[in-house]
This record gives sequence, structure tokens and C-alpha cells, in this order.
Amino acid sequence: MTEALTGIVYLAVINPMTFAAFGWDKRQARRDGQRMSESYLLSLSFFGGSPAAKFAQKRFRHKTRKQPFGMQLNAIIAIQVAGLSAGLVWLLMGRPL
Repeated sequence: MTEALTGIVYLAVINPMTFAAFGWDKRQARRDGQRMSESYLLSLSFFGGSPAAKFAQKRFRHKTRKQPFGMQLNAIIAIQVAGLSAGLVWLLMGRPL
């Protein structure tokens, strides 16, 4: 399996997991049940699930007003965008990874 395909498969697994985790946590919040830690949700986001995290935030209206969670999630996304941008520039300059 190529590196690109491995990355795509990884993202195809981590994003649904992240979405489901946010949905489950919201359900538990409504039922006053056992919750997931914010650090776990942020970890899922950090390791590639940030698109699903932002989508789940809006879809479930979950953790939208909670601070510093919102700022931390946005910081993770900013770091990921910066890293992807730097990698793209690196590739366009003809440098191998």
C-alpha cells in the first residue's frame, strides 16, 4: 500500500471515529451519563479527526460555547493547516519528503 493510500485510509477511519465520539459525548451529556474527557476528544482531533470534530460540533451543537475547548480545537486546526501548507510548499519546491 502506498503512503498516500495509507494516509487516506487512516483519515477514513479516524474521522468517523471522531464524529461518533462527539455524538456519543453529546448524548451522554443530555442523559447526565459518563462523559468522554475533553483531552480525548482533542486528541482525536489532533491525530487527524479535526474535520469531523468541527462538523460534529456544528451538527450536534456540542462544545460550541465551551472554552478553552473551542480555542484549543481551533489551534489544532491552525497547526494542521500550517503543517499541510508547509508540506505542500516543500513539495512544490521540488524537495522530497
